[in-house]
Amino acid sequence: MSLTAGIVGLPNVGKSTLFNAITKAGAEMANYPFATIEPNVGMVEVPDKRLARIQELIPAKKVVHTTFEFTDIAGLVKGASKGEGLGNKFLENIRQTDAIVHVVRAFEDDNITSVTGKVDPEEDINTINLELAIADLDAVNRRIAKVQKVAQQGDKAAKAEMAVLEKLKPVLEEGNAARSIEFNDDEQQIVKGLFLLTTKPVIYVANIAESSMADPESDSLYQIVKKHAESENAEALGISAATEEEIASMDESDRQEFLEAEGVEESGLDRLIKAAYHILGLRTFFTAGGTETRAWTFRDGMKAPQVAGVIHSDFERGFIRAEVVSYDDLDKFETMQKVKEAGKLRLEGKDYLVQDGDIIEFRFNV
Repeated sequence: MSLTAGIVGLPNVGKSTLFNAITKAGAEMANYPFATIEPNVGMVEVPDKRLARIQELIPAKKVVHTTFEFTDIAGLVKGASKGEGLGNKFLENIRQTDAIVHVVRAFEDDNITSVTGKVDPEEDINTINLELAIADLDAVNRRIAKVQKVAQQGDKAAKAEMAVLEKLKPVLEEGNAARSIEFNDDEQQIVKGLFLLTTKPVIYVANIAESSMADPESDSLYQIVKKHAESENAEALGISAATEEEIASMDESDRQEFLEAEGVEESGLDRLIKAAYHILGLRTFFTAGGTETRAWTFRDGMKAPQVAGVIHSDFERGFIRAEVVSYDDLDKFETMQKVKEAGKLRLEGKDYLVQDGDIIEFRFNV
């Protein structure tokens, strides 16, 4: 299931540093605007402590994490929607992503150039969001020009689309995101077909100083980012990108020792990866024992045959049933035999909605 989150922000806010920390892929970094031109793409394992526990209880030859894709996109400047800087490329690259990780500078450092000449998280956020809104407004206006006459002639589908477009236009004119509007299910389908940039789910990442890592809430610059995120019903995270890059290069024991010394339970990167995974409605199921213990990605709301198809199309085509154990039950009873004795092994059919944490063995016949 190939989905990607695009890392965006103004130049020199720490996007590529964060990308390097996430993927260890070596994206170019430099202290000048547009060091990133072509988007860098990297895969990262989704951290999940349940996988190690399953392997402990049902040993297999190897363990395989599920993965998620991040794309580091060129820095944007004011006027991007009109082609300034690398605007057109930037906007098109965002269009290819499923979610946005919006990195905002929230640290003071005279050695790192700010393209605006100052550290102002609110202004930086508004610069990018305005450019995205202007690009969406152009798309909406073009669509209105095509649909309006047909709607006036009484076409029901066109009238429904015009109602949505008229709902979108004033919000975008104010520089606000389309995701801030509430739509019913029918309207949502119309919006989906418009492929707007500001409908994409977003996580705001405040790139904070290392001194604020243990308690981002105490950082005044982070609070500015958090307040803005709350106004959009979006999530905000405080992460020190440079420190996270250092942590990512450590081995596991050193990493844990460093985090404990900093008073941090979980790395900022792990929190970001999980947040990006979940805002897209992605969940995890497991297969266990034999050759490998493995985590797999599926979308929330998928039924058992569709989920079987994540492993192989033959599994979906020839689906018979799913033998399901919840992770919590395995964790509690510790052996499959005890799980069965407790009546916790379930046989599920084609209408079963798979749940996050299900451990499944599919039965199929092709």
